[in-house]
Amino acid sequence: MYVRKRRRPVSEINVVPYIDVMLVLLIIFMVTAPLVSQGVKVDLPDANAEMIEQEDNPPMIASIDAQGLYYLNIGDDDEQAMDPVDLATLVAAQLQKAPNTPVVVKADGVVPYNDVIQLMVLLQRAGVPSVGLMTDPVDG
Repeated sequence: MYVRKRRRPVSEINVVPYIDVMLVLLIIFMVTAPLVSQGVKVDLPDANAEMIEQEDNPPMIASIDAQGLYYLNIGDDDEQAMDPVDLATLVAAQLQKAPNTPVVVKADGVVPYNDVIQLMVLLQRAGVPSVGLMTDPVDG
C-alpha cells in the first residue's frame, strides 16, 4: 500500500507582478526624463551686473562677431579673425603659461545662441575651467 504524505504549504512570494510594475515604471521614467530636462521659455529680467574686479593678469577675451568670425584678445594684443582650431590652440597655449588666466566670452547681440554655445564648448575643450560672459551695463 502506498501512503502519500501531506506536504505543508510553503509560503512563497510571487515576484512576477513586482517585476512587471518595475518595468512599467522604468519605461515611464525613460520616456519622461528627456522631457523634464528641456528648458522653459521665460522672459529674463533686466539687471545690473556687477563688475568683475581686475586681477593681476588680464583676461583672455574670446569674441564672435555678427558674421560668425572668432577673435581672441590676450591683454593688449590686436584682435585678428581666426578659425576655431587656431583659437583653441592659442587658448590652450596661454593656459599652459598662465593657468589662472580668466576667460571671458564676448558676443555680438545678433549672434545666434547656438554659436555662442559652440564657442564655449570650443573653450572648454581647450582646457578652460570656467568662462565668464561679457555684457554692457544697462542704462537707466
